[in-house]
Amino acid sequence: MEGCKFPGLEARGELSRRQFSALLCGALASAAGPLPVLAQSGNGLPPIIGFLGATTPAVWSTFVAAFLGRLRELGWVDGRNVMIEYRWAEGRNDRYAEFAADLARRNVAVIVTAGTGPVISVMKATSDIPIVFAAAGDPIGTKLVASLARPGGNVTGLSNQQTDLAGNRLELLREIVPGLKRLAVLGNVNVPNVTLEMSEIRSIAPRIGVEIVPVEIRRTDDIVPGIEGLKGRVDGLYVCTDPLITTYSVRINTLAVGLKLPTVYAFREYVRSGGLLSYGPNFPDLFRRAGDYVDKILRGAKPADIPVEQPIKFDLIVNLTTAKALGLAIPESFLIRANEVIE
Repeated sequence: MEGCKFPGLEARGELSRRQFSALLCGALASAAGPLPVLAQSGNGLPPIIGFLGATTPAVWSTFVAAFLGRLRELGWVDGRNVMIEYRWAEGRNDRYAEFAADLARRNVAVIVTAGTGPVISVMKATSDIPIVFAAAGDPIGTKLVASLARPGGNVTGLSNQQTDLAGNRLELLREIVPGLKRLAVLGNVNVPNVTLEMSEIRSIAPRIGVEIVPVEIRRTDDIVPGIEGLKGRVDGLYVCTDPLITTYSVRINTLAVGLKLPTVYAFREYVRSGGLLSYGPNFPDLFRRAGDYVDKILRGAKPADIPVEQPIKFDLIVNLTTAKALGLAIPESFLIRANEVIE
């Protein structure tokens, strides 16, 4: 991993639109100025944005607040000149298709989601309604778009570079765990970008003398036995991002700490729930930028012509409480580089 660069681092179900918006928009209301007269749907009503959340309102509250905040800045206010319909899959892969089909039947103006699994489900539900993904692991590798510059079809959005940053995470974990020789990689192999990420780690690890122990999961019941089976076998745990994992992150981290396994993740929410380390794009910023995509589409732009963009903000997060529980001393030089240290 010599010469590896770290971008941005230097030295069940439904929640009503009104309920969820009330929770998130109260703090934003005072910022609203006069609203422009904007596009309406074909029936004379405000356009509807369908929002398919892969996990829960609580888990995604920060992300949705960032998205709604940007829409407001651009002149779109839920309940005034646009309507938002939310569906929450709660980390259950089997619900993506159900909710995607429901939103498509409602003939919404655009559907917003994040994660490869949800995006694929929405793509299967409609080839006409514009789709914006706030974050997707490998849009080309998972065939969400034809290219980054010219997505084609009805889909566009933002890449979270999940596969591209796998090596960076591995290198960062080695800094904290210098004796790292055997690394477990936990991933939901039902998700295409997760299988790509696991493959990337398997290709990198031998070059730096690390042996990989894959832990493949497909459903909730696989998580606990998969982690418990690692006892005494590995020196650390790399966890691939996916809505199923996100929903059960507290349980995963509790198990990992109990087994004295340092963990590395893709974004900060996992570390706030007890993981050791995360490195990846700033997800609130990705969801905020998704608001720009929705604005363009509501004003007439075609997804096929809106390029897929990359992250511009990256976060390194460390949980010192977890480090102490694991008996790890984090070097001061590492802490200085961190964007956030949780104590």
